[in-house]
This record gives sequence, structure tokens and C-alpha cells, in this order.
Amino acid sequence: MWKLVNGNLIQTTDESRVKFRTNISKAIIEHLNELAKQHYTHPNYLLESGLQQVLAQGVIDYNKKNRPKDRIQYKTTYDKELLDQVKAFAKEHSLFINDVIEYSVEHIDFNNIKKSGHKHRIEKA
Repeated sequence: MWKLVNGNLIQTTDESRVKFRTNISKAIIEHLNELAKQHYTHPNYLLESGLQQVLAQGVIDYNKKNRPKDRIQYKTTYDKELLDQVKAFAKEHSLFINDVIEYSVEHIDFNNIKKSGHKHRIEKA
């Protein structure tokens, strides 16, 4: 992200984002990568949109017996506040965070996602 300070652009790190590592289905990651290309965005922005929708609904219908068997490690960044809400939501529903993340893929709002250039935005200081 860039900040406009006294007429000068200064590149800064977006402090609202945090790194997070979890295990997610390889098939879901591949699907997210394809969707991201189609919608000119990044997979983590798609996940954030889906997670926001799931949290807004406040309910989750997840069958633990149907957990994917092809999970691999997935590292990305998320909005810190959103990730904290997802952690609490998962705990409240006796699920793992990766269960909620995988479930959220089916709830992505394609009309409300950040585009790939979002991380290069300019904000006023």
C-alpha cells in the first residue's frame, strides 16, 4: 500500500493484514486460483469475501465426516479483524478454522471482492 504524505508517496506495509498458515484442500486451492484469474483478484481476497458472508449469516452447516482428504499447507494473508472473528466463530461452532475457510468458498460474493490491485492502493496519511 502507498501513503500520500506531504505530496510524497511512501510505500508502507498494511498493518491490518496478518500472515496465517493452515491446511486446505488442494482441489479447493486450485479452484480458487482459477476463480481469481477469472475475476482479476487473488485467492485470499476471494476467501475473505466468502468468510464475511458466512460470518454475516451466523450459521454453518458443516459435516465433519466429509472433510477433504487432500489437504495441503496454505499460507496467505488475511485481514486481522476478520481472522479473529473467524477463529471465534470456528470455536463457537466446534470446528477448525480450515473447516470454516473451506466452507466459505461456496459463499463468495463475486460482486464484492477486492481486485488484484488493491494492495497497491494509495491512501492519504
